[in-house]
Amino acid sequence: MPEYNKKLIFISACMGMLIFGIVMAVLGAVLPSVIEKFQIDMGDAGSLFLIMNLGMLLGSVVFGPLVDRYGYKGLLALCAFLVFASIEGIAISPSVNILRISLFLVGFAGGSINGGTNALVSDISEENRGGRLSLLGVFFGVGALGVPFLLGTLLDRFSYESLIGFVGVLILIPFALFTAIKFPSPKHEQGFPLADGLKLTREGTLLLFGLVLFMQSGLEMTMGGWSATYLSEEINIQPRQSVLFLSLFWLGLIFARIALTGILLHVSKFAVMMTSFAVAFAGVVMLLLSQSLAMALPGLLLTGIGFAAIFPLVFAYVGDLYPKFSGTAFGVILAIALLGGMTYPFIVGLLAENFGLRTSLFLVPLTLICSSFLFWKINKRIRPPG
Repeated sequence: MPEYNKKLIFISACMGMLIFGIVMAVLGAVLPSVIEKFQIDMGDAGSLFLIMNLGMLLGSVVFGPLVDRYGYKGLLALCAFLVFASIEGIAISPSVNILRISLFLVGFAGGSINGGTNALVSDISEENRGGRLSLLGVFFGVGALGVPFLLGTLLDRFSYESLIGFVGVLILIPFALFTAIKFPSPKHEQGFPLADGLKLTREGTLLLFGLVLFMQSGLEMTMGGWSATYLSEEINIQPRQSVLFLSLFWLGLIFARIALTGILLHVSKFAVMMTSFAVAFAGVVMLLLSQSLAMALPGLLLTGIGFAAIFPLVFAYVGDLYPKFSGTAFGVILAIALLGGMTYPFIVGLLAENFGLRTSLFLVPLTLICSSFLFWKINKRIRPPG
């Protein structure tokens, strides 16, 4: 019998994923205020995302060997405190350079927490691993929605520095939880077998799963980053309304992940994955063919629903295949995924300059076709029990 409380561990993981949702949303939420405060141009503003993503990439690489060797407690507690300190740094930054350092550190800590919480839930969920990981992903959506909602409703009464500083203080709650409870023991307390861990970077099946997440991360960042602009430019919606309508994408993803916790008790992971690709494809095509909100908004909602299962179920497959090195395996695929998240929105932006945003976004359904075919090939290769 484990010496830890699985319910408390799962709650702590959900709190960690909530932190990651906040990390992912914080820069986008404060960017207009940051541009005004420091008088930076759009190029400098875009570089802030790159700096944060580089930190996230590094955090995603290093967390795996650390949790496999030393366990989850120290990493999660340290990174939660680092997120708190970095968000306070974002709030009170007197210069752009301090802001850059804060964003790099918050990205590093957020990337480590994202990988660590997913690997942790995978480790404690021998049954219905996909459902538990889907429920964990709900809390990412809550955190990602919470920050812009808070600023959107209160920015007329409080400064963005005060609001972001308040959000940072809230991070101390999960920090206290991480320090107070007992976590599972490290998998390799006698020393991490580095050679075996490095073999994972050459494991073909793992790298193929990473390629699926490379494409999926790119699609999620593209749809989350460009959909509001698409509604504004192509459907002629006011910018403020288009940002509000973008919430349908995230709400579809959140509620679909809640539903998945029950669906996966009765339906195979493979069937859910292939259905998800089909739903996302239908949603994106509806959105791109739309000339009015009546077709665009259902398309946006369906896209979020279709995207919901991909990350949690790939994590579930990887957790099943590599249980002794789950942290390292998750780190490998997350690092690959982040490269896609950095690449796809940039490519769409370049294409949009020459062909228009509507045409450039057809990269999304084309990628979904490639992803579904690749996953079908992976499934044939591993033939999971269902």
